[in-house]
Formats: sequence, structure tokens, C-alpha cells
Amino acid sequence: MAKVVAVCTSEKKGERKKNVGEATFKEVHGIVGDAHAGDWHRQVSLLAIESIDKMREKGLDVGPGDFAENITTEGIEVATLPIGTRLKIGESIGEVTQIGKVCHDRCAIYYQAGDCVMPKEGIFIKVIKGGQVKVGDSLEMVEND
Repeated sequence: MAKVVAVCTSEKKGERKKNVGEATFKEVHGIVGDAHAGDWHRQVSLLAIESIDKMREKGLDVGPGDFAENITTEGIEVATLPIGTRLKIGESIGEVTQIGKVCHDRCAIYYQAGDCVMPKEGIFIKVIKGGQVKVGDSLEMVEND
């Protein structure tokens, strides 16, 4: 079963996020209190712990939130989900809107490892149905209404 390993937020864009344990997902907004929230297609970012482990194998001391992802997942290959896939995460539902991203500036992680997983393996969703999301919650694909 896929699950939430970390729920991370930050006050500013361009910085690592901290695991806050739980958060409120707001429809057409994202995570309440997170710098990346707003009325756009990249309201919440997801990255698998398995992707973070790849960077650990390269010798980096990294963990959930260090790639500025909001939700760290386990047990689901998020980067393989097609755009339009709906995910039930805790009480909320989100829809995959983008896979990967362009990094315009090289972040500290890139300079340490010579690579970064977020541009290739991270995904973004918009919040379709709000609700609470916390560490340990299940994450599953659901049918579109």
C-alpha cells in the first residue's frame, strides 16, 4: 500500500521544506500556509522516498522536504502516473497536472551531487477536494468523477 512518509511546507519559495506532520489541503489552492500554494497547476508537489534514496546512494545526506517537495510518498512510482490521474491522499483528492519540471537555476543539491531527482521524478497536482493529510495516510488512485 502506498503511503505518505512526510508532509512538508515552507514559508518561501526556493528553500527546503520542513516535515510538519500534517496539513490542510484547500481546493483550488494547495496546502494552507505553503509558499507554493495558489490558483495554478502546481499547487502540491510529490516525490517518492525511493527517489530520495537514489540521492542518498550518491552520498548525499538528504531526506523528505530537501527537494522542496510537499508530500514524500512511499510504495508508488509517482513519476509514472499519467497527467489527469486522480490521487486520494488522506482526506483530499488531487489531480496530476505535471510530471517533472525545468530547473532554471542549479540548486544546492545539484551542486553537491551533480544531479537532482525532482526535475525528472517529482510530480505536481492541483487540489480537487480539500481535507487533512498527515504522515501515515494512504495514497491511492481513484476514478475521475
